[in-house]
Amino acid sequence: MNTRLIVSASLAAMLSACYVGGPRAYTRGTYEDPNTIEMLSDEFNENDLQLIAKKMAESLSNSPRFAQTDPQRLPIVLVGKLKNSTSEHIDMRSLGDKIQTALAQTGRFALVDQQARWDIAEEYEYQGSGYVDPNQAKGPGQQVSVDFIMTGDLASIIQEVGNDKLVYYKMTAKLNNVRNGLIEWTDEKQIRKKFERRAVGW
Repeated sequence: MNTRLIVSASLAAMLSACYVGGPRAYTRGTYEDPNTIEMLSDEFNENDLQLIAKKMAESLSNSPRFAQTDPQRLPIVLVGKLKNSTSEHIDMRSLGDKIQTALAQTGRFALVDQQARWDIAEEYEYQGSGYVDPNQAKGPGQQVSVDFIMTGDLASIIQEVGNDKLVYYKMTAKLNNVRNGLIEWTDEKQIRKKFERRAVGW
């Protein structure tokens, strides 16, 4: 058989294979329940975030210190800095927002948003610039004082032996009394996941 003919046939076969099994794009999708547990990788995922937020909100609202609160004078809480001590890039802002939302849904706390404070401060400056009717302008000095600040730290331990991998997360949260600095409540949420390395075939 002609060598040139063999090369041409081989090239055509390769091009055909590339066309059939070449690059693909995600073109069709479906909505999923955000509470569905599905681990596609060994990294921190949205289910871990939800588990942590739920645990902290339930633990805090059911603690003896806050089990009985006056509906007319709810404890004012600010979810402050949550530290990421893991080796992963984790959106701690989203984790803080999730905890804040879970606390608000208990109905036992009044919440102050840290980022909103800075936005409000900028608005005070604008309203005092002369562009706003002085009789309607808002200014500093009327905001509520926060009673408690929540801080936290997310740490992890990773163990790999052979084809097995264990990933352990521990989120520790503390509620600090702004007046005297005392820790009024603290708790932790532990998450342990096991993965098995398997060969991926084509």
